[in-house]
Amino acid sequence: MEYVAVLLPSLVVGLLFWFAMKSIFNADKSERQAEARAQAEAEARSAAPLNGPDAESDK
Repeated sequence: MEYVAVLLPSLVVGLLFWFAMKSIFNADKSERQAEARAQAEAEARSAAPLNGPDAESDK
């Protein structure tokens, strides 16, 4: 029982650290995905008028 009392605090702190790091990495991953989506939408919006059917009539 002494071993459990000695190792339990370290295990709890280790698990808390693991959950915190996991949530940070998941938040970073979702932030990168959202940024990529927003950038792709912005590029699509800026390229749409150039590829549209009225692009030749403006010249």
